[in-house]
Parts: sequence; C-alpha cells; structure tokens
Amino acid sequence: MMHLFLNCLAASAGSGLTYVRNIVPQLSARPDLRATLVLAPQLRNGLSNPPNISFVEMKISGGAAGRFCWEQALLPRLIRQSGADVLLSAGNFALRQSPVPQILLSGNSLYTSADFYDDLRERRAYRIWLDTRARAFFARLSVRWADCTVAPSRAFADTLRVWTGGKVVSIYHGFDPEIFFRDQSPLPSAIQNRIDSGRNTLRLIFVSHYNYYRNFETLLRAIPYIQRRLDGRKVQLFLTCKLSPEEDSGAFRPATAAALVRQLGISDQVVELGAVPYHHLQQIIRACNIYVTPAYAETFAHPLVEAMACGLPIVASDLPVHREVCGNAALYFPRFSSRQLAESVVEVARSSELRQKLIEWGLKRSRDFSWRNHVDEIISLARSLQRSNPEYLRAA
Repeated sequence: MMHLFLNCLAASAGSGLTYVRNIVPQLSARPDLRATLVLAPQLRNGLSNPPNISFVEMKISGGAAGRFCWEQALLPRLIRQSGADVLLSAGNFALRQSPVPQILLSGNSLYTSADFYDDLRERRAYRIWLDTRARAFFARLSVRWADCTVAPSRAFADTLRVWTGGKVVSIYHGFDPEIFFRDQSPLPSAIQNRIDSGRNTLRLIFVSHYNYYRNFETLLRAIPYIQRRLDGRKVQLFLTCKLSPEEDSGAFRPATAAALVRQLGISDQVVELGAVPYHHLQQIIRACNIYVTPAYAETFAHPLVEAMACGLPIVASDLPVHREVCGNAALYFPRFSSRQLAESVVEVARSSELRQKLIEWGLKRSRDFSWRNHVDEIISLARSLQRSNPEYLRAA
C-alpha cells in the first residue's frame, strides 16, 4: 500500500482550497492508498474524518517566508516519521532535500506574468512586486528540486518548462458534479433577495475573491458599454467578493475598483455578494445568464468548469489556458479591452442560437474533467517515481 504525504500548508484560498477539498474524498476512496496531510487548522475543520487519511494540523506564522523556512527545516522529519513513500508538495515550493521522491504541484502563474509585474508597477504596489519576485526565485528553484512538477494545464506546463528548464507534466484539475450539485438547500434570504430583485435583467457572474490579476477593472468598465447596447434591458454583475476597504483581500487593495464603480455610476448594477460557501455556489451561478472572466493570468480556472457544468455560456479573456479549458464553449476577447468584452457579452445575449451552442459545448466539455482521473494520474506518477528510485535516500 502506497503512503502519500501531502504538504497542503499553502492551501488557504481560491484554487488551493478547491483542490484539497476535492482530492481528499478521492484519496480516501482508494483501498490501495494511505495519505497524511499537513494543513492549517481552518482547512481541517471542513474535511470530516475520511478513512485512510491522517491529518497533521500546523499553524505557521511569518507568511510565505515563515512557511518556507519551516518546511525546509522540519518537514523532512515529519515525512520520515510518517513512513510515507512519496511527497506531494501542493503550494509552489518544494523541499530542497526531500527524504522521499517528490512531486511538486505548481499553480501560480503570477511568477511568470509580465502583465502582473507591469500592473503592480502601475499601481505602485512595490512591496507586492518585491515579494512576488522573491517567491518566484524560490518557486523556480523548487521546480528543479522536485523529481517532477505537475501543472494543471498544458499551457501552464509549457510556460514552466521554458521558465525553469525542469521536468514538468500537465495533469488537469478535476470536477466532481456529485459534490458540486449535492446541496439543494435554499440560499440565505439576503442572497436570494438580491438575485430576485431584478426582472428582465441580464445577469453576469464572476467568481473570484478580489485580486489584481483577475482584472476586475476591465470588467467594470465594460458594464456601461453593455448597458447601452441592450436596448433598455438592465444588466447586473454578480461578484463573490466585496470591493470595500474593510474586506480582507490580503495584500490586494480593492479601493481602486470601488472608486471606479462610483465613477462609472454603476453601484446599483454591481452586486457584491461577498464570499459564497462552496455548497451554494452552483445555485448562484445557475441564477445568472453569462459567466465572464477578464483575468490576465491563470493556470486552470475552476469556476469556468463549474459554470460550464451549470449550463452557462462563457465570455473569457483570450488566454491560452482559457482556450484550453473551454474550447468552443466560450467567446474570447483581448484581456484588457473593455469594449471587446462588452461586444462579446452583447453578442451572446442577443443570439439565442449562439447561446445554446455555447451551453451545449460547455456541458460536454465540463465532463472531460474529473477529480478521480486527476488522482489516478497523480498516483500513477508517484508509483513511477518509486520504481525509478528504488534506493531513494532517506536521510537520518
């Protein structure tokens, strides 16, 4: 029986949380596998007690730098004590000297994004710029330290190979419709009332916590264009975050986006739902008409798969990753063009034939992603590393 050790300390928001919550049930369902997960206490609370899974809760201070130092110094001992066979590092940083074969999961496109660095300079966010550069240095080393690095899409795998020269393979992240559509309990009344407030309204939705690389400003600037082209039909944009300064958005400050909403006079059209529990997300998406993403950096984009599975047509920025994930199920626009974004939305809104084609293609494409297949491929990779390293050094 293989024993897999997963370092999930970096899983705190967005795709990291989605990843852990979806692979734990798949790991526990395998009779040929044991797994030990190191993770933060707040993530442990939502994972119950699945069979064949052991949890080690760690609260690490000092941000990414503190976590990196802790991992390098103490994680090898935990791995040896657990008796694990393979390490899965889920968080862009690998162990320099792993006591077992190591698979690195790399899922941060910001380290290689020229758009992100330009954006930070324009915003004068020099602290984030320096922090990202420092993290990028260690992320690049990590790809070389790992026995193999896994990227969630072919496009991002290609980028990593060019950036690092390391061994990188692509394994798609998955989608589990059983889990995603399981909960049919009513939405909280505050959210339901906001959804029900508009009649004959074109509802757009963008699922993301606030950050710069999701390019909120381009989407906000598109709203007046869309409204003018809809011949009197009202448009609303639903966000699963809030743009108020009081909200915790980490290092990313939503003040510019909030000011833009006021400047454009679209406060009544931007519906800030705040963070939506994962089990309610499908109901929010299904209540809308079009899923829109203006992101300028991405590695996979789980909400795109979720939106396709919910039967929504997609309007997405023209990134290689978006084209890879959505294929024919989306219309694409230049990532910084609010006008082209608006034209794409209007085209979908006005053409029932186009809308139906996008929906059909999306439903079909969403079935190509499976968390079970993802875990199967990860386990297959882990076994191949075991076979190719039968005498892997286990430092005392």
